Amino acid sequence: MRGHGLPGRSGASEHVKHWKLDPDIAFLNHGSFGACPAPVLEEQTRLRDRLERGPVQFLHRELEQLADAAREETAAFVGAGADDLAFVPNATTGVNTVLRSLALRQGDELLTTSHEYNACRNAMEFVASRSGATVVAVDVPFPLSSADEIVDRVVSRVSARTRLAVIDHITSLTGMVMPISRLIAELLEEGVDTLVDGAHGPGMVPLDIRSIGPAYYTGNCHKWLCSPKGAAILYVRPDLQKEVHPLTISHGANSTRTDKSRFRLEFDWTGTHDPTPYLCVPAAVRFMGSLLPGGWPELLNSNRNLALEARRMLCDAVGVEPPCPDEMIGTLASVPLAPGVFRFETTALAFDPLDEVLREEYGFEVPVLAHPPGPSSIIRIAAQIYNTAEQYRRLAEVLSELLRA
Repeated sequence: MRGHGLPGRSGASEHVKHWKLDPDIAFLNHGSFGACPAPVLEEQTRLRDRLERGPVQFLHRELEQLADAAREETAAFVGAGADDLAFVPNATTGVNTVLRSLALRQGDELLTTSHEYNACRNAMEFVASRSGATVVAVDVPFPLSSADEIVDRVVSRVSARTRLAVIDHITSLTGMVMPISRLIAELLEEGVDTLVDGAHGPGMVPLDIRSIGPAYYTGNCHKWLCSPKGAAILYVRPDLQKEVHPLTISHGANSTRTDKSRFRLEFDWTGTHDPTPYLCVPAAVRFMGSLLPGGWPELLNSNRNLALEARRMLCDAVGVEPPCPDEMIGTLASVPLAPGVFRFETTALAFDPLDEVLREEYGFEVPVLAHPPGPSSIIRIAAQIYNTAEQYRRLAEVLSELLRA
């Protein structure tokens, strides 16, 4: 029952008209699963209708050309060669695909940080356990004062046994933009390739995969690009493509075609499924880029400035300093609600009861996470074009009242 006089979405921007979001909720959690605009959903419906009018015609005769075109446009947006990209359902699948293609041996090490997304950490532990390898998680505290601290800590844990580093581009819980280019370069100097878990990368920060130079990069399109759910990219450096295979082996494994690489043949068909989410990625890129006069550069800048403003409001409301430098913020930002350093565990974090109070009593959809077993909790806000400063101002006021009580 929302009886506190804070109508959730009344402060949303005019752009909210393009989304089907609940009008009673201030949706400040775009980062979890994204939200697809209605015009992009309409394009998906059009494609699905086309598929169902002629399933054989669409899947057997038309899909390859449609997928090639979608991959070309998507690759241009993320700064990669189209033949070096594969569509996968989500970034977790991308991480699993790379990890399960590795031929690990007893004693090998997989390097990551304490901020790595729980699902992907589980994938690392799974593949390591099957071969006698070990996952080495570098402790990265939060708050922290400089990105240098991350680079120094990660590189210092490289050993002769390190086979691969798995590093978030943007950490899911804290929203910190990692110094990914520096990490990749310094790890490469140590002879270690990097798999970038870029679940939040595409559409949150300017992205040029060629420039940052990872061995592998996977990122969701359903989050900040606002495509339908079920679309993500996996980039594999050309010299490594022969060793990487999809989780589902299908017809491409023994195809006699010579006009495409084995990487393309295997990933382009992994069995019957609904291909419309990734076919809609170009439509999402074009639509989101059309919302402001300055296109995507203006959208990225506007969302980031809003996230920084929202973070300042929340920090003031709860009486804490910004927990990381401004330059490490994209369009996600987290604020500790209790003093002390937020330490990370290998298990998934639990929702704080405040999460439900904010939604059910005040109309805010915003994640509040507890860190068991200590007293620390964290609140994470996201900034998308349909959000406004007024929504975060109201959230800050409510938080201040609740925490005083």
